[in-house]
This record gives sequence, C-alpha cells and structure tokens, in this order.
Amino acid sequence: MYKKPLINLQHSKLLIQFMGKLNLCTIDKIEKALLSVKTLSFSELHLDLDALDSLDTAGALFIYDLENHYKKKGVKVHHTVQDENQKATLALIEEKMQGSHNFKPKKESTFLEQTGELFYNYYIGFISFLHFFGQLFATNIRYMTSLKNIRFKEIAFEINESAIRALGIISLTSFLIGLVVAYQSAYQLKLYGANIFIVDMLGLSIFRELAPLITAIVIAGRSGSAYAAQIGAMKITQELDAMKTMGFEPFAFLVLPRIVALVITMPILIFVADMMAMLGGMIVANVDLNITPSLFIDRFTEVIAAKHFYVGIVKGPFFAFLIASIGIYRGLMVKDDTQSIGFNTTKSVVESIFAVIVCDAVFSIAFTNLGI
Repeated sequence: MYKKPLINLQHSKLLIQFMGKLNLCTIDKIEKALLSVKTLSFSELHLDLDALDSLDTAGALFIYDLENHYKKKGVKVHHTVQDENQKATLALIEEKMQGSHNFKPKKESTFLEQTGELFYNYYIGFISFLHFFGQLFATNIRYMTSLKNIRFKEIAFEINESAIRALGIISLTSFLIGLVVAYQSAYQLKLYGANIFIVDMLGLSIFRELAPLITAIVIAGRSGSAYAAQIGAMKITQELDAMKTMGFEPFAFLVLPRIVALVITMPILIFVADMMAMLGGMIVANVDLNITPSLFIDRFTEVIAAKHFYVGIVKGPFFAFLIASIGIYRGLMVKDDTQSIGFNTTKSVVESIFAVIVCDAVFSIAFTNLGI
C-alpha cells in the first residue's frame, strides 16, 4: 500500500521518512511526492526507512540513485533501516552498482586484430561452405544410384519456377543488352566505314561472354535469392527440423531438386539470351547501319563459328551450380530472426555474382590457352 513520505526540514537538515511499501508499483508516486525537495536548500539528508513494510530491488535502486544524486551535490547523505532483509537488499544493490562503475570498456581493436578477425571469419565461412559441399556430394551420390530416388516431380516444379517463369525477364534483358551494345558500337564503326563488322563484334561478345553473364546475373538475383529466402523461412519456422524428425532428408527434398533443375535449364536460358540479344543487334544494324537482316545473317554464318556458341552454353551448368549452391547454403545459414533472412538473401546474390564472374574469368583463361 502506498503512503506518502513525510518531509521535514530543520536547520539545513532534511529528513525524509518512507512508510508503507517502496517497490516497483509505488516508485512513480513517491518520485512525484518528492518533487518539492528539489526547491529546498539543505546540507544534510537523512533517509528514514524504519517504517517501511516492504522494499524490493526496484525500491532499493531508487534509494541508491537518490543518495548518489545528492552526494554529487556535496550533501551529506545517510539512511537508517532496521529490517535485516531490507538491509541485505540495499547492500546487494550497492555492491552490484559499484561493480558496474568499475567496469572497463573493451579496448578498441588494433588494425592487425581487426584484420586477423576478418580473415578468421572468412576462414570459418569457407570451412562451413566446404562442409556443405561435402554433404551435398555425399547425398547426391547416395540418391543418384537409383532412378527411384530421383524426385522428378520436384525437379519439374523447380524447372518451371526457375526457368520457364524467368524466360520473360531474361529475353527482355538480353534484347536490350544487344540493342545497347550494337547502338554504342554503330557510331564508331560508321566513322571507319566498317559497318559490316558489327556482326563479328556482336556474335563474339554475346555468344562467348555477355549472354552467359547476363543470364547468370539475372538468375542469381531472381532464383538464387528465392532459394535463400525460401529455405531460410523454412528454417525459422522449424520445417527443416520437422522433416528430419519425420525421417526425411532435407538435402534430397529441398537441395538436389533445385540444383538439378537449374543445371538443366541454364543452357536453355543462355540459348534464349543469345537469340534475343542478336535480334536486338540486328534491329540496330538495320536501322542505323543499313545492314539488312539477310545480309546480317549471311555475314553471321560466315564469320561466327559454332564453337563460340558452345563456349557460352558450356558455362551454363557451372554457373547454375554455383548460383543454386550458394543460394541454398545461405538459406541454411539463416538464424532464428527475420533480419537474418534479409542479410543472407543479400549475401547470396552478392556471392553468387562474384562466384560467376570468377568462374567466367577462369573459363576465359582456359579457353584462350586452349585456342578455343
């Protein structure tokens, strides 16, 4: 029960007598009752706690803060309390609060410490990714030994989600890339009267590099991020744990169908990207350089060998494997909060694009040295 504290000022000595209960529920009212104390002038403060019926840790913390507030102003502060439990509570709060004042903040890390921690975190992440790859290949070998283990229905569903639904955006993106590349090149070619060489440039650049890269980047942003978000959400809702409890292997049901579907469909998507990009280049060549479609196609068949087309197609399954693996891995790394989904989804896109570019560079070096 709340009782208003008594305030008595005599000869620059202030006496505050607390009565009833001093706990979390009554602190707010007591603070309002003590507002008038701020206007008083005194050099000594005595807190009388003998009449208190009960005192909890919140009330003890209030007394501690009140004493410290006036001690900093140079006021002599002391209190009296008879109840042993209340004494113990006040002593506990004083001990803990003094310990918190002695806490020393952590020193700021040096450059070498920060660098070492950064490389160590990358090392741990790399080891974790290798563990994921090992488990993936082990599961793949175990389930590919028999056709009965292959989940054709799930693979067909993922083909529809990852490829068929992505045809529109890939076609439009590739068409615009072909359009822009041809338009930017047309001006320079006209200066030297080399209009016809736009076919050579488009065929080589699009077939070997641009179409595979653009397709992989679009799929990384579309399907790779979707894999990370879907599996991350399943982990937060404990669907993965439920699958393991029921005896289902998450790798067989969630990981392999997505990887297999993307590996199968990526070459098809690259082929569509090739055709749409060349169509965009053909339109610009006709409008800006007066190269008719028939002349464009005749020149194309003369100078562009089939190997350039196959170089781009061969890259597809490798890009697809990297994108799907990184997206799924990031989904499995999601923690038990929604912020982690956003973080790992973003990481999946960035890491997938980086891995695709590195893989493309390796292919370029290899094909150049092989004379392909």
